[in-house]
Amino acid sequence: MTNANATEPVIRRATSADLPTLGRLGALLVQEHHDFDALRFLAASDRTPDRYASFLGSQLDDPDVVLLVAEVEAGVIGYALAAIEDYDWMSLRGPAAVLHDLVVDPGYRGRGVGRVLLDATLSRLRSRGAPRVVLSTAERNESAQRLFERMGFRRTMVEMTRELNGRSDI
Repeated sequence: MTNANATEPVIRRATSADLPTLGRLGALLVQEHHDFDALRFLAASDRTPDRYASFLGSQLDDPDVVLLVAEVEAGVIGYALAAIEDYDWMSLRGPAAVLHDLVVDPGYRGRGVGRVLLDATLSRLRSRGAPRVVLSTAERNESAQRLFERMGFRRTMVEMTRELNGRSDI
């Protein structure tokens, strides 16, 4: 563990003891995306932290999954979830790692935690032989996009959504 004044957190593999905090952070991710576009993204509920924790718990022992946490003396302040995948013909993509989540507690954002967590995740994926990493980020999540671009990611796809029930408000 680091002391409270340290600039960089300790990055380590997630454990089952981390799941309650990861569930809370996952629910935060769900809510933030819903706030970006309520028609496209799920809304968080009072059950979301437990459901997200359960999902992440199911990933802990998967050898193709990288689930890392960022920890300071106060506890876990962020996590990253990525998975190494084979060919995905629907995405027109060869073998790659997919970064599914990168979440930092709002009280620790803007301090480089996301960069350190992402760098450790990329290093772990590289050591496991992943040839590339792909990710999706919400259109309105400009701060995440800036981080990813600074870390060497390039834009390759644009997701578009159209409601079929006549609603177009966001």
